Amino acid sequence: MKSKRTLFLIEVAIFTALALLLDILPLSFKIWAQGGSISFAMIPIFIIAFRWGIKGGLLAGFLWGVLQVATGTAYILHPLQGFIDYAIAFTVLGFAGIFAKQIQQAVKEKSTKVYLTYIALGVLLGSVLRFIAHYFAGIVFFGSAIEGQPVWLYSLVYNGSYMLPSFILCTVLVFFLFHKQPKTLLNAS
Repeated sequence: MKSKRTLFLIEVAIFTALALLLDILPLSFKIWAQGGSISFAMIPIFIIAFRWGIKGGLLAGFLWGVLQVATGTAYILHPLQGFIDYAIAFTVLGFAGIFAKQIQQAVKEKSTKVYLTYIALGVLLGSVLRFIAHYFAGIVFFGSAIEGQPVWLYSLVYNGSYMLPSFILCTVLVFFLFHKQPKTLLNAS
């Protein structure tokens, strides 16, 4: 039992560090100066969520958000905005782990369509929850950068402009990763 817990902690640490690395490398497309990029960085969090469930996903997402603050890559104007944009927004990616058991069962049964469907649902859920957190932080703390435009519309366009492409990119790449090696979705249980 202790070795399973150790494996869990090691994987969370490694994949969290990988998420941070993917976020700061020039592989991502930074489209806004105040934050927001189209990147591969959510993929390691989804991998942990699908392998270890909600607990692993939430922990890895939270640690990724904390590491962004610790490394100075976070864009924080107010402590509450920083909490919403980094602690909450990145933690909720881990809710993709809701589908971990269904994914792992489908992999064991070699039901490719089933596990790919649950992967898509997980990536969608995590991405939508992250978008919602950024959206509300944008409404409350950033206001409208364009005079005369409603704040809700500005936050919708701003956050949607990078979250939608990131969702599509991550879904496609996670599909390819696991379609070739579906057994990597199975943890040591």
